[in-house]
Amino acid sequence: MPLILPARTLDSGYDIDNSLRMGPSGGGTTPHVNLRRTLGSAGTEEKFTYSCWVKISAKLEYNFWLLGGSQETSSPNQTTFFRISSDGKLRLSDGSVNLNTNRLFRDPSAWYHIVLAVDSTQGTDSNRVKIYVNGVQETSFANETYPSQNLAFRVLENGVTQSIGTWLDDSGTAYACDDGYISEVYLIDGAQKAPTDFGETNDNGVWIPKDYSGTYGTHGFRFEFKQSGTGTDASGMGADTSGNTNHFAVNNLTANDVCTDSPTNNFCTFNSVDCASNITLTEGNTVATANTNHSAVRGTMGFRNGKWYWEQKVVNVSGQPAVGILGAEAPLGNQINAVPSRLYRASDGDSGAKYSDGSAANYGDEYVQNDIIGVAVDMDNGAIYFSKNGTFQDSGDPTSGSNKTNAAFTDLLTATSEHWLPAVKLYAEGMSINFGNPSHSISSGNADANGYGNFEYAVPSGYYALCTKNLAEYG
Repeated sequence: MPLILPARTLDSGYDIDNSLRMGPSGGGTTPHVNLRRTLGSAGTEEKFTYSCWVKISAKLEYNFWLLGGSQETSSPNQTTFFRISSDGKLRLSDGSVNLNTNRLFRDPSAWYHIVLAVDSTQGTDSNRVKIYVNGVQETSFANETYPSQNLAFRVLENGVTQSIGTWLDDSGTAYACDDGYISEVYLIDGAQKAPTDFGETNDNGVWIPKDYSGTYGTHGFRFEFKQSGTGTDASGMGADTSGNTNHFAVNNLTANDVCTDSPTNNFCTFNSVDCASNITLTEGNTVATANTNHSAVRGTMGFRNGKWYWEQKVVNVSGQPAVGILGAEAPLGNQINAVPSRLYRASDGDSGAKYSDGSAANYGDEYVQNDIIGVAVDMDNGAIYFSKNGTFQDSGDPTSGSNKTNAAFTDLLTATSEHWLPAVKLYAEGMSINFGNPSHSISSGNADANGYGNFEYAVPSGYYALCTKNLAEYG
């Protein structure tokens, strides 16, 4: 299963601070969150480059729309769309152009760097469109129809509506986008660029971002997603920071969709590959909802060392949900009885309960809808603590170190699991997880000591958000 352990961390001299959470708003098919801009003049339709970083979160029910160009008065198929399709393949279409990779891109724990480099004036057809992923050119295609020489792509045509996060059909209907994140987006009008203009390989052989220093052309743009406004201006989420002021309109996005999960600091989320089939994940894999049957979902990041903190907001309660940690080998069925597991359950009569490998004991208070449950895992001393709305249960003290004062469990180092992962067990309820990058609103705002994360309650001293920068230092 795709997950991140401390050995799989990223380091870069150039930091990307933000991303934009995409997908159907609220987990439904409408409204569709997206960015749009209608061109008032033509760009260089035969030559351009599009570069972005993406983290695919959902089970690819729809498509993840990277770039669209639609002319609502044109005939069908006379549009440009570049996407990760519902089968996990990268696909480019524009009229007769059809490139569809054999390789699949569906790791929910990974950030991918994707570059589309177009120059239809080239004499060799395969040089007219080049697709790169993490600096490597894609050369194996299930469908491989290149553009005719000097083909004018619609994405830079006068009057076209460019879009990110959706594709518009001829009637203007917006197509749903899968959940995910997009970051550091560039369009270069008038040049076919190499991936090395936007990224490089570090000393560990990992492809990492670098700051682009070239020109943009008339309709070029850059999105850094450092703003949170909803206007089509320099303060909006669709603000163009290239200097061209080619700002995009914001559609159905909120300030919560601007995230600190980025290619240079990857945050933990729920794992759509390590998830029971009856659980639905939405909001960039930060919200889990179950229909029936006791089942669970784990996070994308595991740990053997360090001290880690996260929160989850109870969306609704029906069948006594549980939060905590599971071993990587634990089954995703009835997690109350799973081995190995350490969990805090919503209620057992008039109080909460804790479960260790299926063995129950009274613990703490019950919790209900809108309560926020904190989890503090001390892997240096093998203890785990749980809080409800900022108060650690049973007077637990996560800062007590080797004393493990009133910890819920103190045996994590002697348990059978090679490494632990965050997890929730659900029946017919929902949980909104916050590893420091929440999709639900935060009224206060607390970061860890390194300045990472956005939590409702104060992070205990010595504990850190689950992200790759912290894993590199403490994991």
